[in-house]
Parts: sequence; C-alpha cells; structure tokens
Amino acid sequence: MCGLPATEHERDVRFRLPDPVLDSPEQHLVEGSWLSNPDPNVATLMQIPGISPFVRALLPVRLDGGHMLRYGVWIAIHPDDIQRAASIWNQPEYSELKLTGYLANRIEPWGVFAVPVDLAVLDPDHTPYCVSSPDHELSDVLTKEWPHSILASLP
Repeated sequence: MCGLPATEHERDVRFRLPDPVLDSPEQHLVEGSWLSNPDPNVATLMQIPGISPFVRALLPVRLDGGHMLRYGVWIAIHPDDIQRAASIWNQPEYSELKLTGYLANRIEPWGVFAVPVDLAVLDPDHTPYCVSSPDHELSDVLTKEWPHSILASLP
C-alpha cells in the first residue's frame, strides 16, 4: 500500500553504544568499565567511569497499519539502579523491574536525546521497554501512530 516491501514494515534499529560513550576517546574500553557482556552489541548493562551506568531498553514506535519500529536504545540510569538491575536481571523479580533514566541515544527523525524516560519490563524475555516520558516530544514518539515514511530516514 505504501510502496515498501512487507519486510520493511517491521524494523529494528539497535544502537551499539550510548552516544556519550561513543563520543568519548576510549569508548567502552576505558579502565574500570563494566559490561554485562564483552560485546557491546550483546550487553544489556554497562557502567563507564566518569560517564554513567546504562541499561539497554526497547523504544517502540507505532506505525500506521498496525506495524512497529523498535529502537534498541541505551538509557543512562542512577548508579544504585544498575546494582539493583544486575542483581535481579536473570531472576524472577526481573519481571517487576521499573527504572527511570535519560535517553542516551539520539532518536531520528525526531532528534530526541537526553530526556527523561520511564522503563518497565513488559516481557521477561526482553530488555525493559520505554513506557512513558514527561518530555512532550518523547511522549509523542511513544504514544502516537506514525506514517511509514519515517522509515526512509533510517539507516
């Protein structure tokens, strides 16, 4: 209907590193860094000295026609929260995990970045989801339905 192949209607975009880490000279290799997996593409938790602890999350964007675009983003969280999250990540209590932090990747085409976001585990087999934000623009991204034409702005 929109001219795109059916496979283009469900897209996932995964950020390898949080933007503040990507912009740092040693990135995730700085001394004292901790990642839940040595490969940042697989890691779900990360702590970078002098920058922040981070948790990976899913940011869903509803597209018209019932389709979905999912961003795999990093969220900067409080140091106490990374300890709590790490201690329950593979435990039954993980399904009750709720966190608040700041979006650590710039989300195009909206350009939202470093705004507050609330996370909750909606599926215990997935990373937490971005569920709400007091930021008007990010709240719109999370709650509105968007045209398929935004897919053209993605890599």
